Amino acid sequence: KPVKRLSSDSNSLEGATAGEMSALEEAFRKFAVHGDTRATGKEMHGKNWSKLCKDCNIIDGKNVTTTDVDIVFSKIKGKSVRTITFEQFKEALQELSKKRFKGKSDEEALQEMYKLIEGKGPGLTGVTKTVASPTVSRLTDTSKFTGSHKERFDASGKGKGRAGREDLVDNSGYVSGYKHAGTYDHKVQGNK
Repeated sequence: KPVKRLSSDSNSLEGATAGEMSALEEAFRKFAVHGDTRATGKEMHGKNWSKLCKDCNIIDGKNVTTTDVDIVFSKIKGKSVRTITFEQFKEALQELSKKRFKGKSDEEALQEMYKLIEGKGPGLTGVTKTVASPTVSRLTDTSKFTGSHKERFDASGKGKGRAGREDLVDNSGYVSGYKHAGTYDHKVQGNK
């Protein structure tokens, strides 16, 4: 029984920490792990930082450009590291918010900045999608294959695997393609 109580406690603990994570931190983590299988979500690379700035419209092309975003990143990260932590991320946002929302107070500008990011995740804009082209479908339609290639697929278009690629040796003793193969015994016994 005590073990059971322990496990329920740890669950409620996890729930609390997950609930306490702000929408901003959640967005930070989503972008931090984007495209990197080894990322823990605690640090963010420059590439993902600029993606976040693009996807969340922090870069507007007028007040904030990609160059500004890169400069702020370089300024805030440590000299020998290539990533920023969540705390440094908030610093970087503060830095950029002054440029992005010029007329507002620092606090207001920062709040506006948070609003742009909260609840967002990396968008899949610019990700290559495969287009079903008529050329490719024509080339991969196995029903139109001829010659030796035709042998590699069954009627449904499923590949036969090794059997379709290798010349399987016929050890029956008959010449290949002989249509009366296997009838010798019947003939011999029939003549007795």
